[in-house]
Amino acid sequence: MICCSRRRTTSMERRRSRTVTIGSVTIGGGNPVTVQSMTNTKTENIPSTVEQIHRLTERGCEIIRCAVPTLEAAQALKKIRNQITIPLVADIHFDYRLALAALESGVDALRLNPGNIGGRDRVEKVVAAARERQVPIRIGVNAGSLPKDLLEKYGHPTAEALVEAAWRHIHILEEMDYNNIVISLKAHDVPLTLGAYRLMAQECEYPLHVGITEAGTIHSGLIKSAVGIGTLLAEGIGDTIRVSLTGDPLAEIDAGFEILKSLGLRQHGPTLVSCPTCGRTCWSLEKVAKEVEARLAEIPDPITVAVMGCVVNGPGEAREADVGIAGGKGEGLLFRKGKILRKVPEDRLVKELFEEIHKILDERKL
Repeated sequence: MICCSRRRTTSMERRRSRTVTIGSVTIGGGNPVTVQSMTNTKTENIPSTVEQIHRLTERGCEIIRCAVPTLEAAQALKKIRNQITIPLVADIHFDYRLALAALESGVDALRLNPGNIGGRDRVEKVVAAARERQVPIRIGVNAGSLPKDLLEKYGHPTAEALVEAAWRHIHILEEMDYNNIVISLKAHDVPLTLGAYRLMAQECEYPLHVGITEAGTIHSGLIKSAVGIGTLLAEGIGDTIRVSLTGDPLAEIDAGFEILKSLGLRQHGPTLVSCPTCGRTCWSLEKVAKEVEARLAEIPDPITVAVMGCVVNGPGEAREADVGIAGGKGEGLLFRKGKILRKVPEDRLVKELFEEIHKILDERKL
C-alpha cells in the first residue's frame, strides 16, 4: 500500500517533470496537459486511417497513436505521416524490426517496452535510431501483462509491481544514456492505477501519460476514466492523457477535454451548464439541453452556455455563464452573465440562444 502520510502535489502545484517533445507538441515541464487518442482502423488501410485521424484532429486530438502489428503497417506510417498535422506515435509490441521500420517511416514517438523486444543488441539498435531522430520512447506498463516473477513476488498486480516493472524498462534505456522517455502505468482498476501513478510520481521526473486502460464502453468507461484521470490531475500528476473507450475514438477526445476543463486545466470548445430537473420544471428541459449540447459540438470556441430549469432561480444560479436560457411555461428568459435580456417564446429559445452565442463570439473577434 502507498503510505497516506506522504506529501502529494495538488492542482495548484503541478508535479515537476522533464519536458519531452513529440513532433510539434511538448509535454511535461508545466506545459498544458495534452489529449491523445489511438486509431481503431487497420493501419495498413491508409485512406481509412488518415480519414479517422483528420476527424480526431478536428475534434482537438493533439497526439495520435497507431497500432503496428506488421511490417506493412510500419511502412504505411510514412504515407500516413505525410497526410496529417499532429504527431504520430507507433505502438510496437515485441518485434524490434517493426520499431526500426516505424522510425524509418518518420514517426514522432514509439510506444514500446525495451525489455520485451529481445536482447541488448536489438534494444541498442532501436535506441540508436531513436536518438538519431530525437524520437521519444513511451514505456507502457499494464497490470494485465506484468512479468510472472513480479506476480509471484507480489501475489497479484499491485502499484509496487507496476512501478517495479516500469523501472526495469527505464533502467535498460538509462544504461544506454537514453532518457527521452515518457511513462505510463495503467490498469482497469482505478485504485490500483492511482496508487501506481502516485508512487511513480514520487520516484522519477519523467513525464507521465495518464489513463485507465480497458476502461469500458462510453458509459462505464467515462465514469472510471473521469474518476481515475481526474483524481490524478487534481493532485498535479499527469502530463498527457488518453481516455480509453470501446468504440469511436472521437468520444475519447470529448471526454479528455471535459475532464481537463472541469479542473480548470484547459480551455477547449464550449462548456454546457444545465440543472437537474425538479418539481419546478414545466418545460422540455432535458430535450432542449441535449439539442443545445449537440449544436455546441460544432463550435470550436470556448464559451460557457447555461440551460436552466426555471426562470425563478436560473439566471442567478448561472450568472457565471456567458449566456443562457431559463425555461418556464410556454416561454423563457434569455440572459447574459446573469442579466436578463428578454423573454422569449419557448419554441424560439434555442434559436435565439444561438444567435446570442454567435453575437458574443463575433464581439470577441473585434
